[in-house]
Amino acid sequence: MVQTSICGDPDILGDFIAPAGVPINGSFFTFTGMREWVGQTGSPSYFQYLRASKDEFPALDGLSVSTILLGFRPGDVSPPHVHPRASELLLVVQGSLLVGFVDTNNKLYTSRLQTGDMFVFPKGLIHFQLNEDTENPAFSISSLGSASPGLILVPNNLFNTSATIDDRVMALSFKTNVSTIHLLEKALSTPYN
Repeated sequence: MVQTSICGDPDILGDFIAPAGVPINGSFFTFTGMREWVGQTGSPSYFQYLRASKDEFPALDGLSVSTILLGFRPGDVSPPHVHPRASELLLVVQGSLLVGFVDTNNKLYTSRLQTGDMFVFPKGLIHFQLNEDTENPAFSISSLGSASPGLILVPNNLFNTSATIDDRVMALSFKTNVSTIHLLEKALSTPYN
């Protein structure tokens, strides 16, 4: 017997999903939360992102799309992470980024992107972005193929979760010792900034 599971945004039966009691007009389909970044000059004070998923922009529910604006200060990184429910299409709008992902055969694919370049990260694969420039910021826009793409930050999920994986399991898995695992847990107890 073979069983299969497929995950993704549900197909909707109408043009869009309207929450009960919400007036449906042009404002429902408008998201203004990105205004503070458009036309921003200078370097962000830390790695920043603004997202518009169905949580921030309810009109996206059922439409299989969301977006993220990313701001990288010089030398900054978007650490290895996964969107379990969406592929990601990234466009560099200022600066340059080293980007990459690892496939299920453990092969690394990387590219150095310049302003105007795009890169696609397949759904569910670990990927990253790095601003290698130590003097200039970089900005990008990502479109994701889900209104709820999910986010798993690999370092945080492994070393800084509310239900921490047993230190012995981590030490054996990473072929190191428990004291090194404690150092990593301590380092990752603060946010990326």
